[in-house]
Amino acid sequence: MSVLNVAFYGSEAMAKNLAKKSDSRDVESYVFKDSTGEMARILSLLRPLKHPDSIRPLLSVLNVSRVGLIEVSQIDSALGEVIVAMKCSEIRSGIVVINPDSGQWVDPEQVKMLFTQAELRWEILEIVPEAHEIREMLFSLDKIDDAREDLVVPLDQKFNVQGIGVVGIGYVQSGIVRKHDQVLIVPGEKSAVVRSLQVMDDDVDEASSGDRVGVALRGVSEDFIGKGSMIVHQGSNALIEVSSSSSKLKMAPFQRRELAVGDVIHASSDIQFKVGRVTSIEKDTVDIDWESPLVIRRDGSGVVILVQLDAIPMRVIGTIFDITAA
Repeated sequence: MSVLNVAFYGSEAMAKNLAKKSDSRDVESYVFKDSTGEMARILSLLRPLKHPDSIRPLLSVLNVSRVGLIEVSQIDSALGEVIVAMKCSEIRSGIVVINPDSGQWVDPEQVKMLFTQAELRWEILEIVPEAHEIREMLFSLDKIDDAREDLVVPLDQKFNVQGIGVVGIGYVQSGIVRKHDQVLIVPGEKSAVVRSLQVMDDDVDEASSGDRVGVALRGVSEDFIGKGSMIVHQGSNALIEVSSSSSKLKMAPFQRRELAVGDVIHASSDIQFKVGRVTSIEKDTVDIDWESPLVIRRDGSGVVILVQLDAIPMRVIGTIFDITAA
């Protein structure tokens, strides 16, 4: 199966028109399965709840999505923050559907200007297409195949199942995980063995990039894993942990606020949401002490977004890259 995770910002009505509701917590999941071709395709719309009151569900969605879909019913600061967050998450491909609330009007030129200024070259539609047309457009945007890369599975849920043991649930960000694989839980590098796997409530022998997978683990206690824990293969050097970091900072579009020494910030990456404090700033280099270790990709491929929860109206500060231990 080929699974495409889509960061969706829009109405529940549009989500239900495109796919069947599957799950709802801080993030609603809507799934559409297409079995008409040689290989089944799955569209998974991930709709963050509570935004703009809370930014964390939005960031969690962006951590695991490859393309975006935004329904514009009105132009406001919440929409602006979503556009900026999409840009900082490097979601380069997406669709914008202008669909004003009943009796209202949205200026298409203003929408186009916002996306141009944010340097997002998405397709902007002034007429709402049929559901099947939107789905095909989204499928056509997925050009990435990273199944052969190192395994990385960030977890966002955990629980104990009688007779099975500890189960962690998350999205396969890259690579393939198989039954009986020997894995490590990071941070902490605790060894475990994959007892069984489930995707879409079905028992499977393997799960690959894009799959939302339940991983039953042998050899690890429930207390050792939590939201933001990651599964990698034994012997993998894909990830490193940093307690203090030095990195380059790229400010978000439209962000006028500047970081200062002593500022408390949060980093969002691979389902992690880490708190840190700025210890030094020199030009575009920022040093940060982390309250608990930040796990990053050794090859620098992961996106790390910085936010300040008290920064109104736009909490997204920017991204950090070229990260090294300080």
